[in-house]
Amino acid sequence: MGRIVIIGAGAMGLAAAHRAVSLGHSVDLVEADAVPGGMAAHFDVGGVSIERFYHFVCKSDQPTFDLLAELGLDDAMRWTATSMAYFIKGKVHPWGDPVSLLRFPHLSLIAKIRTGLQMFWTTKRRSFAAIEDKTARDWIVGGSGREVYETLWKRLIDLKFFELADDISASWIAVRIRRIGNSRRSIFQEELGYIDGGSQTLVDALVERFTASGGRLHLATPAERVEVEDGRVRGLHAGGRFFPADGIISTVPTPYVPRLAPDLPQEVKEQYASIRNIGVVCLLFRLKRSVTGNFWLNIVDDAIDIPGIIEFSNLRPLPDCFVYIPYYMPHSHQKWGWSDAQFIEEAFGYIRKVNPEIGDDDLVEANVSRLRHAQPVCEPNFADRLPPVRTPIEGLLAADTSYYYPEDRGIAESVRLGRQMAEIV
Repeated sequence: MGRIVIIGAGAMGLAAAHRAVSLGHSVDLVEADAVPGGMAAHFDVGGVSIERFYHFVCKSDQPTFDLLAELGLDDAMRWTATSMAYFIKGKVHPWGDPVSLLRFPHLSLIAKIRTGLQMFWTTKRRSFAAIEDKTARDWIVGGSGREVYETLWKRLIDLKFFELADDISASWIAVRIRRIGNSRRSIFQEELGYIDGGSQTLVDALVERFTASGGRLHLATPAERVEVEDGRVRGLHAGGRFFPADGIISTVPTPYVPRLAPDLPQEVKEQYASIRNIGVVCLLFRLKRSVTGNFWLNIVDDAIDIPGIIEFSNLRPLPDCFVYIPYYMPHSHQKWGWSDAQFIEEAFGYIRKVNPEIGDDDLVEANVSRLRHAQPVCEPNFADRLPPVRTPIEGLLAADTSYYYPEDRGIAESVRLGRQMAEIV
């Protein structure tokens, strides 16, 4: 068997490392951070262990369930009846079931029928190849109508992608709708899941199994350069050390790949460079009282410049109320350079606009996490833009969350792709 080096100990890198060592390879897993887990890693908030970036599980996330079973964590999944809503024109309106749709006051009857039908058929489709060349806007307008797009969708997409909003793939949006739409107890009740103890439970189990099987985890060891000789990998320079390798799997964001592998052909480097990413500033508030009682609140209000609030304690039982507010934005946006205090002040003000009963003394703690490359911008025919996972350098594989397309980012896709790369290398 071979010597394998894996770059990045997020969910994808951990899954790849676990699979590679189980196949008998000698495996080194290098991670720039001081802790493993990537976006699934936890941190401590007043004695509560919780993800820096929110995660939830849907009933279609089979790779997650298979990995939990393999690790002896079959009983770790928990399911919760959840709800979502829209905040529009100063009020919270339930959403996500036929009764809520019919009672929603800001759409005409024909618009409600059209969007109900489009969403229903989207949950039943197995392939979205027929809409691969369409933008999300054109697909929604064509199916549900301009009234629905302008009322429910436009501001949400604008506040996530800003000047890139008109470049978003219809397939990418449709798959997100299908994933959530199929995670239900009934037509009237959404049901989402979480891993008991949070994502850290899975991260810890993967690390324990990997190291117990002879794998070597190197934290605070940033990858520097892939060493190439005669067109194939020879090893990796990382953290001031050299790790010999017959194969290397990179799971870091694709914008970093050209710097890590300067021997790649120029045209391949340009392909990586053409994949656009936006960053995220993710706030986590600990509050003494609930904001709305919903898990997910979409916000369509000109006075509030965030697309939504994720009330995580309405999914996973926690002491107090824990609320995520993500600010997704291109790096060119003026807010990208804001201080933590500026984000906290603005976001808490928005929480109080949604629920005016929340006062300053209800704020227990606020934390801010940042990620420069958080969300690939998936335009129509996005898969055609991606370089192959197998790079022209023999023995070097590279992929990040862009390669989940048309699926969105999630632990299930990380597990699927990580294991697949370990089997290829």
